[in-house]
Amino acid sequence: MYRTAIGALLFFFFLTADLSAQKNYVKSIEWDKAGLLPLTNGKALGLAGPVAGMHNEVLIVGGGSNFPDRLPWLGGKKKYYDDLYVFKKDDKGSLMLFKSFKLPFSLAYSANVSTSMGIVIAGGENESGISNKVLLARWDEGAQNISISNLPDLLFAVTNASAVAHDNKIYLAGGEMPGGVSSHFMYLDLNDVAAGWKNLPPLRQAVSHAVMAVQSNGHDDCIYLIGGRMKMADRPSDLYSSNFQFNLKTNEWKEKHSLPYALSAGTGSAVGANAILLFGGDKGETFHKTEELIFAINNEKDEERKKQLIAEKIKVQSAHPGFCKTVLLYNTKKDQWKTVGCIPFDSPVTTTAVNWDNEIFIPGGEIKAGVRTPQILLAKVF
Repeated sequence: MYRTAIGALLFFFFLTADLSAQKNYVKSIEWDKAGLLPLTNGKALGLAGPVAGMHNEVLIVGGGSNFPDRLPWLGGKKKYYDDLYVFKKDDKGSLMLFKSFKLPFSLAYSANVSTSMGIVIAGGENESGISNKVLLARWDEGAQNISISNLPDLLFAVTNASAVAHDNKIYLAGGEMPGGVSSHFMYLDLNDVAAGWKNLPPLRQAVSHAVMAVQSNGHDDCIYLIGGRMKMADRPSDLYSSNFQFNLKTNEWKEKHSLPYALSAGTGSAVGANAILLFGGDKGETFHKTEELIFAINNEKDEERKKQLIAEKIKVQSAHPGFCKTVLLYNTKKDQWKTVGCIPFDSPVTTTAVNWDNEIFIPGGEIKAGVRTPQILLAKVF
């Protein structure tokens, strides 16, 4: 693997076990760089908002967006991609690019869910706007090929939504619609796709860029919707520290213990019997400063002052310090948060963590304003 000076991040956190009352502990997380996304026009530009998932023992990553020519505040135009890459593990556990394919269309910021039936890719956006399309990508090991089929369209177009799978049902929450941020919550039964998407009790608040995971609360399987943000038309976005639990048995939402701080666009994964790991995210300091300057620029009538504000915005964005590196662990039974360490690399946001045999892969993502990474990070959970 692409190893750097990486030590094991050790922490001990009690996780409640199964009905036999056996104890289960997460003992450590070991970080590494598992591989790299391919070059774009000879450059290691990386991708934000990539399609990402695991099916039939391969990691599939593709789509996504970047700024190939220049940064956005210098006039760079965002480019969306339709490339799709298949990675396999070599005998040392590193990722090896095996084959390349194409999506039916360019796509970024979709909600991605790995299931035994394939990777569900819902919504997202490209140069034509926000999408309501849903795809199912399957890896056929015998044919060494990806098949991509259509699932029923979403009830509306949405990007930057969150999604999880449970018992062959796909649950999708929130996201950004053409008319604003969504509070919708819906599901699709993969065993009855003809029935299409169905609405569930709405979210307590409209939200995009949230982390969503399925985990037991010690009694029932629940969906947790954590953090995120809400874009506003006339002021900076609201960033959330909220943590909501949807009980899959009772179909009810309940507010749980909040994050230690507001956070959006991070990623995470359920681990063990009663835990969710949350990796990094955006605390919003630079994001809010930039939004405030954009509003000030749009409202400024004096051209000289407007030029000064634009120069200040460029300075703020150019000096972006990167995103939060903290790793948090949420105990769903105790309803408690705990800081358990830091990501030892540039911390990516707007990507999807993929859990593969207790190894969590975090492909690509944005590491500073307008800057993507080609790295595929690996968190081994012991």
